[in-house]
Amino acid sequence: MPTLTAAPHLAPAAPPDAAPQPADPANAHITDADVTSTGVTGAGVTGDGPAAAPARPGLGRLGPNWYAAVMGTAIVATGATAVPVGLPGRAAFAAAVWLVAVAALAAVTAARAVQLVRHPGAVRAQLLDEPATAVFQGCPPMALLAVGHATLVAGAPVLGTRAAVAVDLVLWCAGALYAVAVAAGVPYLMITRHRTAARETNPTWLLPAVAPLVAASAAAALVPHLPEPSRPVLLYAGCALFGAGLLGVALVLPVVFAGLVHGRLAPVLTPSLFLVLGPLGQSTTAAGGLADAARTAAPALAGSARALSVLYGVAVLGFALLWLVPAVAANLRALRAGMPFAMTWWAFTFPVGTLVTGAAALARHTGFGGFAALSAALYALLLGAWAVAALRTAAALPATWRAAACPAEPVRNR
Repeated sequence: MPTLTAAPHLAPAAPPDAAPQPADPANAHITDADVTSTGVTGAGVTGDGPAAAPARPGLGRLGPNWYAAVMGTAIVATGATAVPVGLPGRAAFAAAVWLVAVAALAAVTAARAVQLVRHPGAVRAQLLDEPATAVFQGCPPMALLAVGHATLVAGAPVLGTRAAVAVDLVLWCAGALYAVAVAAGVPYLMITRHRTAARETNPTWLLPAVAPLVAASAAAALVPHLPEPSRPVLLYAGCALFGAGLLGVALVLPVVFAGLVHGRLAPVLTPSLFLVLGPLGQSTTAAGGLADAARTAAPALAGSARALSVLYGVAVLGFALLWLVPAVAANLRALRAGMPFAMTWWAFTFPVGTLVTGAAALARHTGFGGFAALSAALYALLLGAWAVAALRTAAALPATWRAAACPAEPVRNR
C-alpha cells in the first residue's frame, strides 16, 4: 500500500567516512518540490551535493500541504450550495461534507500542533529553509477560510444561522490575518533567504498569493450578516484583499509560466497545473460576492460593482476554461506514463471548486442559463476528482501512520 510520507526514490546518504559518490542520473530531476508533494517536507534538502541531510522523525515529516485536503473537502460542500441547479438532497449532502471538512481541519491542525511541540525545528525549517515547502504555507489559512465559509452556507441548517455566522467570523479573522502574513512573508523569504532558480518555479508558488483572494470571497459572504455599521468595514477590507491577491498573482504567474516552459515539471507535480485555475476562479467568485455585498454595505456602488464583476468574471473564466485543456491533457499524459498518487492530487479539487462558484456567481448576476450549466458540469468534475483524491488518501493513511510512527531515514541531498 502506498504511503503519503515516503519518498522511496530518494537514496539514503552514504556513511560519513565514505567517499562522495556521483549523483544518480535517475534522480537528477528530483527537487525539493517533489519531496514536499509526496508528503515528505524535505528537511535538510539543500541541493548542495551528496552530503547526508538530517533525519526527520515521525510527525516531523508532516507538511502544510495536508491542509489541501481540508480545502478540497470544504469546497465540495460550498459548491453544492452554490450550483444554481435544483438537486434533491443537496442541502443534506452539503452538510455531511461540511462535517467531514470540519473533522479533517481538526485532525490536521491537531497533528500540526503536536508537530510544533515535538519538532519545532522541523516546523521552522519548513518555512525558513525549504522554499518548496514554504509556498504550501498558503494552504492553512485557505483551509480556515474555506471551512468557515462552508460553515456559513452549508452548516447553518445544523448549527443555526447565528452560531454559523459566529464560527465563520472567528475563522475568517484568523484566516484573513494568516493569509496576509503568508502573502507578505513568503515573498520576503524568497527575496532575502530562500535559494531558488527560475527554472524550478511551478504553480505551487501561487498558493501564498491566492490566500487573500479566498479571504475576500469569504468576507463578501459575511457582510450581510453583520450589524449595519460594520458592513462597509468588511466590504472594503474584502476589496483590499481582492486587490492584494489579484496583483500578487499577476506578479507570480509569469514567473510560473516561464518555469514551466524552460524547466521540466516532475511527474508527481503535474496535478499542480490545476493550481493556475485557483486564482482565476477565486477572483471571479470574489468579484461577484463583493458586488452582492455592496447592495447592503454601499448601495451607491452596487450597480457598477455588479457590471464590473460580470465583465471581469466572463473574461477570466474564459481563460480558465482555456487553461483547463492543457492541464487535463498533461495530467492524462502523466497518468498514462505511471504518475504515482501523491498529495498533489488534491490540486484537482479546490481550484475546480472555485470555477464552480465563479460560474454560479455569473449565472446569478446575468440570468444566463449557460453559466448555470457550466457550474453544474464543473461541479460534477469536482465531485469525481474529490472522490478519487479522498479514497486514495484514505487508502494510504494506515501505511502513512505507521511510517510516521517510525524514525525517518536520512535523505540524500540532490
